[in-house]
Amino acid sequence: MSVAMQDVMKQSGVAFGTSGARGLVSAMTDRVCYVYARSFIKYCEASYKCDHEIAIAGDLRPSTGRILQALVKAGQDAGWKVTYCGRIPSPAIALYGLDKKLPTIMVTGSHIPADRNGIKFNHPNGEITKADEQGIVSQSVDFDEAMFDASGMLVAAPELPAVEKEAEENYCLRYPKFFGEKALQGLTIGVYQHSAVGRDIVVRVLESLGACVKPFGRSDVFVPVDTEAIRPEDEELAREFTHKDYVDAVFSTDGDSDRPLLADDVGMWLRGDVLGILASQALGIKRIATPVSCNTSLEKCGSFEKIERTRIGSPYVIAGMESLMEGDASSSVKDRLAASAAAGVSVAGYEANGGFLLQTDLKRTAYDGVTRTLPALPTRDALLPMIAVMVMVREQKMCVVDLLRKLPKRFTVSDRLKEFPTEISKAKLAEIREQKLGEKLFGKFAAKPSKFNKGAPFHGKMISLNEVDGYRMEFDSGDIVHLRPSGNAPEFRCYVETEGKERSAELLADCLKVMEGWRK
Repeated sequence: MSVAMQDVMKQSGVAFGTSGARGLVSAMTDRVCYVYARSFIKYCEASYKCDHEIAIAGDLRPSTGRILQALVKAGQDAGWKVTYCGRIPSPAIALYGLDKKLPTIMVTGSHIPADRNGIKFNHPNGEITKADEQGIVSQSVDFDEAMFDASGMLVAAPELPAVEKEAEENYCLRYPKFFGEKALQGLTIGVYQHSAVGRDIVVRVLESLGACVKPFGRSDVFVPVDTEAIRPEDEELAREFTHKDYVDAVFSTDGDSDRPLLADDVGMWLRGDVLGILASQALGIKRIATPVSCNTSLEKCGSFEKIERTRIGSPYVIAGMESLMEGDASSSVKDRLAASAAAGVSVAGYEANGGFLLQTDLKRTAYDGVTRTLPALPTRDALLPMIAVMVMVREQKMCVVDLLRKLPKRFTVSDRLKEFPTEISKAKLAEIREQKLGEKLFGKFAAKPSKFNKGAPFHGKMISLNEVDGYRMEFDSGDIVHLRPSGNAPEFRCYVETEGKERSAELLADCLKVMEGWRK
């Protein structure tokens, strides 16, 4: 029988979000995942002339193994060789695909709870774009419906192939090859492992760079660590660990280890967008693409020659990075990469979650006087920004807090209301837009006199509005409020930025109270 991908999406509710297809595990049946994979393979055959081989990997959540088996079946039925790279970070499988010129699939729900999962696709040249998504969605797939039972599960699921270790090995070697084997010598770094798929790889890489590593917090139960909304228990765990055991910093990641968490020597986690600024400075990046929600210290610090603000989501950041390269926009990405290299232009991007994307190859002269090249990896990576910052800490004989003090005082905080139907949040934003209610609803908080905001006017005046992604309001007090429905979960997110940490927390709490009233 023939099944249209669009029909499967409508029936299951499993759809593309900001980073691949995601949904409830109960909705992501073998049949749904099979059709997604077959549609992706069919699209790659037509659009990228692939050599009939695909590589797959997954994270550590309970449902991942079953979904990987469905992907193996899809590849086999399409007549493709399926290479299984094991349970490794998303950037590791993406790097393997780029090196081998293969499409890859990562089974991961990233930071979301274990009752959900997802599938992330990469074509042979990197992450799929929004145009690629439309190409995948437009496919139809022929298969025998009898291979699935009434619940949509495979009657006879194939065994996973033997693990190909090359993807993990190449990813681990990437960092000492570039920074040098003594780049972090003399530093002691804690690693909060929890259930991150890269928990052992992070330890291995840090040791290969000469650091003394102290792992803690390993969990056999999946822990939904969200680098944009850090759980109070994770904050307390980091503080307790650094109080008991001296370290220069703490490393951690989300579930698929493409989003970083870096804490200073007293266990205070850095915001991902602040980490992105520090990492870009450490690497000498000249041009940056980042979502509109990220901290405005990026512009205010004056370290970068060009900045492109984008919608939220790695496909948009990738498009932004491509627009920052040298050469005519009509030229191929390959030609523009060559033009950028010839002009000495480095381009990177980062997100509020901390994921760092490297668009161009990067050259750097290390401590030993040797100039090395780091190949581009235009997908979210957790290790590069954390390592880069700690290399700068060592070279400048500072601590993480010293680097933070050099940045303009802008503090971004964010949180989200869970189980908030997307249709309600979108409808509410449309109402605010149509009736111009932004200043009325939030201006009173942006100007509210408090111990953090003394002498402010009675009512804050909105001086700019950005609707690139959601509804981002800037007030004359300097406060920023940004509302946005999540692109991959039923959540309503709020981002706040002010000149003070306590002030940001206060404003965020006020905004969330208003948003909570919209559930009804």
